[in-house]
Amino acid sequence: MIVDLSALDVAHAAMQRDPADDARRLQFYAVLADSPLFLMLEGEPEGESVTPAVFNVAGVDYILVFDAEDRLAQFAGGAVPYASLAGRGLVEMIAGQGIGLGLNLDVAPSAMMLGPDAVDWLAATLGEAPAEATARPRAIHAPQAIPQALRDALAARLSHAGMLAASASLVAVEYDDGSRGHMLAFVDADPAAAPQLAAAVREALVFSGIEAGAVDVAFVRQPDDAAFIAHLAKGSGIPLGRPDVSRSAPAKSKTAGPGMNPDRPPILR
Repeated sequence: MIVDLSALDVAHAAMQRDPADDARRLQFYAVLADSPLFLMLEGEPEGESVTPAVFNVAGVDYILVFDAEDRLAQFAGGAVPYASLAGRGLVEMIAGQGIGLGLNLDVAPSAMMLGPDAVDWLAATLGEAPAEATARPRAIHAPQAIPQALRDALAARLSHAGMLAASASLVAVEYDDGSRGHMLAFVDADPAAAPQLAAAVREALVFSGIEAGAVDVAFVRQPDDAAFIAHLAKGSGIPLGRPDVSRSAPAKSKTAGPGMNPDRPPILR
């Protein structure tokens, strides 16, 4: 029997091959945060409010999520009410409530239980805002010894950022306070998207296992910063992908209304 593996299945298998490898474990959490999840509900949604089905295991409450609608149906033995939302949104909603996640239980190779501590850690990691710095760059150089894992993580995190900035370049930088480091400079970014882009870079650092703060983020614009932008040619460009609008949207289900609009996440009760 051929089983179609999801991104979570692949990341989970890699983590299981070497449980002591922090990078593989972090990559699994990165995929979980970005995956659309289908949350099993206790009953039909009431407007935008939903009540997750809760199962108690050894005194700990768990809610059940699946990374595909058919996996949820397979577990439940048929169609059941559900809400759909991204992993990051779900863990942020339930963090601090002592609730764990039952992921793909009994229906996929990635089946596992994530306890409340893991949920709280992931929510805190995703919710931490980057710190602002005051030092100004005085010299720009080609980047040195950037781990491939970080390059890959940046490319993955910025894979849909092409609508938010014209380009991004990774450079080595010397600051006016004497410190040195690396910087990812976004050119002509949408000002409203700056926090989102900075958070994406921070997540790339965290989930690649690189020390936080190893890459600073700057936002520059033409023509005001033309001289600085000219020096970015010394850097390494990070591709900013665009979403594939040619792909068909998933079919809607009347029981899956809450959570299908990313701008209006469901209200958990």
